[in-house]
Amino acid sequence: MDDNRVWSFEESLWRASEERYHEQVDPDCIMALSHAPYLFSGKEAVKAVSGTPEWDDVTFSDKTISRPEEGLIVVGYRVKAEKGEKRFTAACTSVYRRKAHEDWSVVQHAQAVDAVEKDGG
Repeated sequence: MDDNRVWSFEESLWRASEERYHEQVDPDCIMALSHAPYLFSGKEAVKAVSGTPEWDDVTFSDKTISRPEEGLIVVGYRVKAEKGEKRFTAACTSVYRRKAHEDWSVVQHAQAVDAVEKDGG
């Protein structure tokens, strides 16, 4: 997967419906998220992100990509996401595993949250 497709894939997850998470997050995924119990794995990881907003505006900065071996992609970035009055900023990492040709899934995702806030709050 070329760099542009990697970033399109990652952004699509930030704008994703619950169905998209179930399609793209691997059943063996491990996540570190901003809400209790903070560490999630397997079906609980998919469930944990299923309720997140379908963000209206998503911006990435400080983007980096590593390909440590064939079929494995690691990304790191800062994200700013907005939906209505809600704002979310974090530093994130994700790891993708190729399951088949052009078929990738998220096997790891972590967020170090800067802020979750509402305007004026």
